[in-house]
Amino acid sequence: MESKNKPLASHLIPKRMLSQDAYSTWLGIEILECEIGRCKVGMTIRKEMLNSMNKAHGGISYSLADTAFGFAANTHGKYAVSIETSINHIEALNEGDYITAESVIESVKNRLGFNIIEVKRGEELVALFKGVVYRTQKDWE
Repeated sequence: MESKNKPLASHLIPKRMLSQDAYSTWLGIEILECEIGRCKVGMTIRKEMLNSMNKAHGGISYSLADTAFGFAANTHGKYAVSIETSINHIEALNEGDYITAESVIESVKNRLGFNIIEVKRGEELVALFKGVVYRTQKDWE
């Protein structure tokens, strides 16, 4: 007997992920561009995202980059989860800033993937995120 579930088209996976992600939705993350192995997302810094120095909390740019990383990693059709991530904060962010993060994962050769994501305010690099992803054998359906 055949399975009724068919693999989900790769460009639809990030959209499904975002629709089920309350945190990224609360952040106001939007998908700007998406294709197999690549996803670009963006968001605006809001007042409730500021720290005691009236700058965006470091977790905000981290979260945006992590979302881009996860979305791009899953476009290959298999469930993929991050197993190690880190970030370097280069510039402070302010309320009203619009930031983007783009993740490009070009080849899938084994179960581990390595990626660097640039977080930008316009053309200005504001953070550099590094991540390692583990690809499972489970298909997105």
